[in-house]
Amino acid sequence: MTLRYLVTGAAGFIGARVVQLLVEQGHQVVGVDNLNAAYDVRLKQYRLEKLSKFASFQFHRKDVAERSAMQDLFHQYRSFDAVIHLAARAGVRASTQDPWEFERSNSAGTLTLLEMCHRFDCKKFVFASTSSIYGANPPYPTPEEADSSHPLQPYAATKKAGEVMCHAYHHLYGLDVTIFRFFTVYGPAGRPDLAMFRFVQWIAEERPVKINGDGRQSRGFTYIDDVACGVLLGLKPLGFEVINLGGHESISVLNLVKLIEELLGKKSRLEFLPFHPADMMKNLADVRKANRLLGWQPQVNLREGVQNLVNWYLQEREWASQIITDG
Repeated sequence: MTLRYLVTGAAGFIGARVVQLLVEQGHQVVGVDNLNAAYDVRLKQYRLEKLSKFASFQFHRKDVAERSAMQDLFHQYRSFDAVIHLAARAGVRASTQDPWEFERSNSAGTLTLLEMCHRFDCKKFVFASTSSIYGANPPYPTPEEADSSHPLQPYAATKKAGEVMCHAYHHLYGLDVTIFRFFTVYGPAGRPDLAMFRFVQWIAEERPVKINGDGRQSRGFTYIDDVACGVLLGLKPLGFEVINLGGHESISVLNLVKLIEELLGKKSRLEFLPFHPADMMKNLADVRKANRLLGWQPQVNLREGVQNLVNWYLQEREWASQIITDG
């Protein structure tokens, strides 16, 4: 059965992969993205160009926080079988520089879409949240029940606001909501403001590798295909659930640099900078709930995923080497 989905942030890293999987399954997808310059827009254009070959994908350059634009969009299509809300201003450090834009885009944008689902009778809402919501010292691996009421920066605070607004609309109107807390997603054509893309570019181009702190901080990286497949599994009726999607392997920043050095066959020059107070020292997901409710577990191991990213970068190096990663 062909269904119609609205995917916000369709030109984003996760959004573009979700769109691709949906259209390959035979569904109709309406994509929304405002193509903002939060990071180098050439990556967003690259992803959109890949999606343009699909006849069942329709793209609208709109801002999810603009109520009139979203109302016009929902009125045009009248009905979506589900909204997959991936659009957001992202970045823990960037949110300390312009918290107002993060609040507008993330908190107000989520409210706008929830209200449109209520007004236009869309029954399912999938919301992208973040592992940053767990704050400074959660248990590891971190379960969904861990405290999420002490965010360390405006980005996580706006995601928490989105989560609780989702619950309000579930309670008031019976909206079926799946909230995913993503843990450090990476892969080909990923975000250039995150460590994985930056390290590959900097090492490949023999630029200094800038590390905030001593490099002992660690992450449970999650490959893009694993995340996108999890998002699709979350489209089934669940009532209201908060679910971690995270990698099963944790690695320190310094060991990640060594792995990329090995895969590129190059040595790096490290440049250590002060640790940023918006950062977390560690994250690692407890994903037993995702396995229990969705049958999900990560399939791509870290070495394979980083190799895929390196291969993509070398293939696209002519332009990927020019992507701005220092913003």
